[in-house]
Amino acid sequence: MPVADTSHGTSGVAERYASSLFELALEAGAVEAVGADLDRFGALLDGSDDLKRLVASPVFSAEDQFKAITAICEKAGIAGLTVNFLKVVANNRRLFAVPGMIRAYRSIAAAHRGEITAEVTSAHALDEAQETELKAALKSVTGKDVTVSVTVDPSILGGLIVKVGSRQIDTSLRTKLSTLKLALKEVG
Repeated sequence: MPVADTSHGTSGVAERYASSLFELALEAGAVEAVGADLDRFGALLDGSDDLKRLVASPVFSAEDQFKAITAICEKAGIAGLTVNFLKVVANNRRLFAVPGMIRAYRSIAAAHRGEITAEVTSAHALDEAQETELKAALKSVTGKDVTVSVTVDPSILGGLIVKVGSRQIDTSLRTKLSTLKLALKEVG
């Protein structure tokens, strides 16, 4: 069953929730622990179509979502502020915005550490050496430490799409092929 893409209208909601969670984590001295828990939940979400459906589908009641999130967090060892946060999000019927909340939290935490975050889309997962090389290249351009958040999207075929703040660098093979097709149409 396809789920509607609701990611575009969620950035304000995601930012507000992530900002509130960050403030609580900062007060509790748990910024890194909450970040690790959110990453763990994000990995669970990326790896499970059932969990994606639970989070994105309006068919499930707030009570069903709350119970499921509670059980999933308990099983995954996600506790404290993070589990309470996810329960509040479930109660408020905002689970669909959790991926954006996780990205926003990472970005806020990185900014607090004096880092900037680069959103990277790659056709395949980057190995440690590739990620280190990318971080070094981005640091030389930005002058700051860069946290890299990688999303795998096989549809770009190859290359990378790197977004730092409002700047985007697209070296994807899909974009290059589209440009080539356009150029060939103009020639012919």
